[in-house]
Parts: sequence; C-alpha cells; structure tokens
Amino acid sequence: MLEDLQVWVNGKLIPWSQATVHMMSHSFSRGSAMFDVFGIHPSKHGPVAFRMDKHLDRFFRSVELLGMRSKYSREELKQAVSEVVKVNNIGRGVVRITGYYSEQTIVSLVMETELDVAVFAIPETEDFKLNHAEPISVCISKWRKLHPATVPVEAKACANYLNGMLSRKDAAERGFDLAVMLTTDGYVAEGAIESIFMVKDGIVKTPPLGNIVQSVTRLSILEATPSIGIKVREEQIMPQELLDADEIFTCHTGTKVTPVKRIEDRILGEVPGPITAKIFKLMEDIVNFRNSEFEHWFEPL
Repeated sequence: MLEDLQVWVNGKLIPWSQATVHMMSHSFSRGSAMFDVFGIHPSKHGPVAFRMDKHLDRFFRSVELLGMRSKYSREELKQAVSEVVKVNNIGRGVVRITGYYSEQTIVSLVMETELDVAVFAIPETEDFKLNHAEPISVCISKWRKLHPATVPVEAKACANYLNGMLSRKDAAERGFDLAVMLTTDGYVAEGAIESIFMVKDGIVKTPPLGNIVQSVTRLSILEATPSIGIKVREEQIMPQELLDADEIFTCHTGTKVTPVKRIEDRILGEVPGPITAKIFKLMEDIVNFRNSEFEHWFEPL
C-alpha cells in the first residue's frame, strides 16, 4: 500500500520508493534530520488538518533551535501538504514533514546549506490505527530524559528520539507497554513519544514545558478540558505522585487519550477512570466534528 503513495520532495511529487537519501548523507550519518507530524481527518468539506498552524509553528521553531534554514516557507509547506494529501486521496491519516540534509559527508559536522524537505501523507490502515486507545501498562524508565542544557529537547530532532527508543526498549524488556522518563532532577517528564497526565482528587496534572516536547495534542487537552468543567494544572510531578495517582493517561498525535491500567506493580481501579473517560470523549467529539467550539482547530486542504 505504501508503495502506491506519492511523496512531496523539494517541490516535486515522486513515488514512495524513490524518497531516499544516500547512507552517507549528513542526516543519516550525523542524525541531523528533524520533523513534525499531525493528523488528517475526513470532513463534509473534504480532508482537514488538525491544528496545522501549531504544528508548523513547532516545525519552524525546531529549525530555529537547531540553527538550520528551511528551503521552503510556511505557505509553501501548507501548499505541499494540501497537494500530497489530495494526490494520495487521504481521508484519515497523518502528515509527516521532514527536514534533512541529503548531502553526503564523511567528516563534516556543521552544514551551511538549506534543509531539504519531504512531506509524507500516510493513510490509516488496519496495521496503522489512529485513536486506538486500549488501556496500557507503564513503568518508570531507568533512562532519564535528555537535559535541556545538552540539546534543545523541545526540538523535534530525530536524534533526540534515541532517548525515547531506549526507554521504550527498557519497558518492553520489563513487560510493560511504555516507560515514563524522569528529568535529570528526578521529576516526571514524558514517554518515548507520549505526554503524561495524571488525575488526583479530580484535578488533572501534567509536567510543565522546559524538559519535554511541546506536544500539540497535550496543548489541545490543556486548552479544551476546562470547557467541560475539569481543572488542569501544569506543575512538576514527583514519581511517587504518579505512582499514587487516581488515574493516568497519555497522549500523542496518533492517539489523543490512552488510559493507563497499570503503573509498575500497581493495578489502577476503574479504567478508564471517570475523568479520563470524559476527556477521551471530549477529544473524540472534537476530532469527529461533534463539538463546534473547536472547529477552528481544523484547516481545509
């Protein structure tokens, strides 16, 4: 199925199989690629993008933080997204924008050229389900989240995700679905690709920005949840607080709310809990256009 897709690369549509770079390219050998991902949803007016402006803000923020320069403007990337979604007839799926250096390099660390850009539109399939929210088990990872004084952790840099890969591998080896990383100061940070939320005494809490990725899904939950009368706070969370939480859930682009059924050796009670269930329904209503208050989050393509 993927082989039938077209990819937008530096202004041209090419077959999926041709969207490649040399193994000695800078971004492959030095890990200098960066990216952003957001959802595409079918609507009565055709395909729409979920909060594309916020995702493009983050894409260009990553470019800035990494000292890079994009070949293409914001408006050019919007047009590229529209073009690749339409040519691939995407109803529900995701768009991934990748900035990378295709130039081959042996010893060079710093590139002076502008980033190449590729835009992928990938449909939902039986093997790639969006909003699949089966309850999961989590543990506290042995790996700590990268410190913001070493690399810009809010940048969606591919190299940063080695950190997340190790945490997910740690979880799998211990029999869990995913692991929560702590900051080097010992506070709760995030999962490999997931933001973490906990509920205690009816109040939803999530770690503040500074040591985590600026997740657009996390932001959307923070902005939307007060509309259903639930309090949300951004504050530092100690591991023991997470272990003692009444409810826990995670979020990312592909799944807006995923309830946690077990953390370490503790089995949580009702899953999803009442607060998690309300937030899950809220986000489901938003992405399925049953909540007009947030329709402005979707941009026609």
